[in-house]
Amino acid sequence: MRESTVLKFSYLAMLIFTALASFWLEIAFKVHVLRRIKRVLLSLLPISLGFLIWDAYAIAQGDWYFDKEQVTGVNGPFNIPIEEILFFLIIPIAVLMTLEGVVRLKPNWKHPELRK
Repeated sequence: MRESTVLKFSYLAMLIFTALASFWLEIAFKVHVLRRIKRVLLSLLPISLGFLIWDAYAIAQGDWYFDKEQVTGVNGPFNIPIEEILFFLIIPIAVLMTLEGVVRLKPNWKHPELRK
């Protein structure tokens, strides 16, 4: 019983871990990704929406599923687990923060011509 309860939050735990592992860069290195959240969301939402439509289609066709033991059971539109919806927001923002953190520490990595 206890193991299945822990397992039920594994996808959500992975998202929380990813957020904690990269969102601290916002404060520590002042990467200012969240300060530009409108720009980030305008870039992210069309792509995320496309992948969510793809997920919805694959789920409806029976080609894709989410292990009910590893998700909370809270579903959004088209029977997509809330964890999957959060995935398409948290992971790209975490990647942006990581990249901006690297550029903050290694400014010459930002411009390919400076890498030589």
